[in-house]
Amino acid sequence: MWRNSATLSFSSKLLASSSSTNFNYFHYASAFYIFTPNAILDHTLSPHQRFYSSSAAPSPSPSSDSIIKLGFLANKSDAFRPLSFKATDAIQLTRHYGRCYWELSKARLSMLVVATSGTGYVLGSGKAVDLAGLCCTCAGTMMVAASANSLNQVFEIKNDGKMKRTRLRPLPSGRIALPHAVTWAAFVGIAGTALLACKANMLAASLASSNLVLYAFVYTPLKQIHSVNTWVGAIVGAIPPLLGWAAASGQISLNGLILPAALYFWQIPHFMALAYLCRDDYAAGGYKMFSLTDASGRRTAAVAFRNCLYLVPLGFIAYDWGVASGWFCLESSVITLAISAAAFSFYRDRTTLKARRMFYASLLYLPVFMSGLLFHRLSDEQQCLADNPDRIAEISSFTKDVTESGNDERKKKIEECHR
Repeated sequence: MWRNSATLSFSSKLLASSSSTNFNYFHYASAFYIFTPNAILDHTLSPHQRFYSSSAAPSPSPSSDSIIKLGFLANKSDAFRPLSFKATDAIQLTRHYGRCYWELSKARLSMLVVATSGTGYVLGSGKAVDLAGLCCTCAGTMMVAASANSLNQVFEIKNDGKMKRTRLRPLPSGRIALPHAVTWAAFVGIAGTALLACKANMLAASLASSNLVLYAFVYTPLKQIHSVNTWVGAIVGAIPPLLGWAAASGQISLNGLILPAALYFWQIPHFMALAYLCRDDYAAGGYKMFSLTDASGRRTAAVAFRNCLYLVPLGFIAYDWGVASGWFCLESSVITLAISAAAFSFYRDRTTLKARRMFYASLLYLPVFMSGLLFHRLSDEQQCLADNPDRIAEISSFTKDVTESGNDERKKKIEECHR
């Protein structure tokens, strides 16, 4: 409190000696970002009042003129701001922008993309998995996904401001400037692509950059033009596991298309359920979703159910192509029938409750499918033996011959010793 009173006394004397106000001081003070003690930006206060509230301990409130005087004096001279307050401001600044970057990147969605890419990398690695390569691939995928999601919010800032579930995002709420968000998106996008090119291969980097362009510059504007955007978005979601496979193996093969196919068909019922649940919000935001042209919801439910059925043969294909064992074929069939049952229930009774159940079933399906594929995957040697069962007999007979020849030699040596 003594610090406040001393500062106010000094500021009043200083201002009394001047006949005019230096407005550069006010401009200097307004350049600071200021937070309340709870680290939340208070839009009801002026920039000078916010600065005062963040740089001084609570005390009896002075007049507004005193607050303004203290505000620009504290900004003009660092002598009035102890290092502890500067450190607090720096921590609050870091937390603020860290939170903004987290939300711009849609971090949880980006981590799901990383999980699919990592799964594809492991599946394409064969017998041994390069952990350093896996980490670099996941890091590069995370940065490119963060860039794509940030650009998505840059282009949809006005639409997000009209929707209840998106109006509090960093750009519509004004917590971060548009040029700042664009700079962040460009930086992480270029860095992620460069990392994949240097530590993985150019094929993986090309897939990442093309997916970024497809998501940010094709899918995003298409959401406001035509309902086909859902299927384009499904292609975007199917590329990351293919990226991981390419990063590990350096090529694209038929075996590497199983997980991307699962991602593609899975996204349709997932987003159909979401679009049905949020159709009013999407309409307010100006998006052309498939559910908005289907008042009864019958076609929406039919599309969801049909794509669930497309998932049924994937487990058998993975087993037939030697990617996974027969146990995965069984497990995949069970979980696919479960999500198909939820979709059929929604088709028969198109209510919010049934749509939400199908949405939750889709959330459960993907991690179980990927976990089963990883757990039951076959290495290159196992795949070779599965493709050529005759080699098992050849290897066993060769092992038997070697063992018998070894035993004969041992018998001869024993007989020689006895002689």
